[in-house]
Amino acid sequence: MAKNKKVVKYKRPFSLNIGIVIFLIIFIYLVYNAYSYFTAIHVSPYEVVQGTMAENNIYRGLALREEQVYRSDYSGALNYYVREASRVGNGNLVCSVDENGDISNMINEARSDIAMLDRSDLSELEEDIYGFQASYDSQDFYQVYSFKDGLGSSLNELLSLKALNSISDYASGAQAGNTFHPVSADRPGIVAYYTDGYESVTTDTFTADMFDESAYNRTNSQNLLTVSAGDPIYKLVTSEYWDIVIPIGQKLADELAGGSGIRIRFVKDDKKLSVTYTLTRQGEQNYLILHLQNSMIRYVKDRYIEVELLLAEETGLKIPNSSITRKEFFTVPIEYFLKGGDSDEEGLLVRRVDADGEAGTEFVSPEIYYQTESHYYIDSEQVSADDVILMPDSSTSYRIGTRTASLQGVYNINKGYAVFKQIDILYQNEEYTIVKTGTSYGISLYDHIALDGSKIKEHDLIQ
Repeated sequence: MAKNKKVVKYKRPFSLNIGIVIFLIIFIYLVYNAYSYFTAIHVSPYEVVQGTMAENNIYRGLALREEQVYRSDYSGALNYYVREASRVGNGNLVCSVDENGDISNMINEARSDIAMLDRSDLSELEEDIYGFQASYDSQDFYQVYSFKDGLGSSLNELLSLKALNSISDYASGAQAGNTFHPVSADRPGIVAYYTDGYESVTTDTFTADMFDESAYNRTNSQNLLTVSAGDPIYKLVTSEYWDIVIPIGQKLADELAGGSGIRIRFVKDDKKLSVTYTLTRQGEQNYLILHLQNSMIRYVKDRYIEVELLLAEETGLKIPNSSITRKEFFTVPIEYFLKGGDSDEEGLLVRRVDADGEAGTEFVSPEIYYQTESHYYIDSEQVSADDVILMPDSSTSYRIGTRTASLQGVYNINKGYAVFKQIDILYQNEEYTIVKTGTSYGISLYDHIALDGSKIKEHDLIQ
């Protein structure tokens, strides 16, 4: 019997290769990311921070005080015993003039022996050092040099007094012989060791040429080793009341007219004060005269002082000017908005015509970017300029593109795509802007915005 040789083909069941599936998923993911990378806009982000800015109103003024210059009655070697810019009382020893120079030499030799300082003297110096350490700020490194000069003056003062006391017998003999002449203050005041010829100038007698610092000359008597009869040796500032005279322009004069008080900042040490002021005019030049009642001792060494007038200090959100851009919007009367649809969002009834030519309305909820008392600002994402909207419960209509307006703002990129946010500018300089906080349609602290607002537009993907 013949055998049946017919072969039936076996159909293998379909089986899913999990490896291929995973590979395809990874491949699609890589393609998507590559596409996103090359199609997304690449911008640098900026994190919104809190900041304070003020108008750059820094001026250099002439300091005028009640100053009394004291001159030497003798010629000889000069020694000082009081630190400059310190207070003295009536009868306190300030300096001495030694006609022969013998006592002065003995004082200078004895000053080199620092062992003369006792525990009380060293404690005084230590307090100065600890006080400086406690208040030191690395942002104000310039204060180190001021502290160094002040500490050196304090040390010289202590050593000079100790040296004079150690040779008191010799000094008494020389004083009796009328060759050694101690000089004491005849009234209380603050000591300064320079003269410049402006000691008698007042707010009524200053002249315009006094503000030419290239012609300014001062003599520092503390640097002198010897002095001649009639030479100035020190001066006393005898009142806490003093003035700073500042030349200003007509615009600032008009701004300050009618006022009497202002807040200032000393550029030298960042100290801020509230002061009174008056305005005066000489010829075509306006002058602002600041009247101060304290802090004079801090600046007694300075004839010219830089101060900042704190006229428009603003605090808010600080952003770079490069982030700011403008966007055009439709302005739609608020009375055309109503709440509807599947949420409580406000929207518009837009007149539509379907494919069969039947007229009807569609509820559209556009994003609101800004609000005035009478209008909402919306863009063209969900409506066009030719769309007509209907007022709720009325037959009154309005064409969307009837009125447009632009807003200043920035692009928020928190979610990976650009969203325009309106800003309310409080103050602006050449680099940064301070904007108002807490606005309904604006930005918030720590938001990320596009550093260059000109490179992107609404809803661009950000990489």
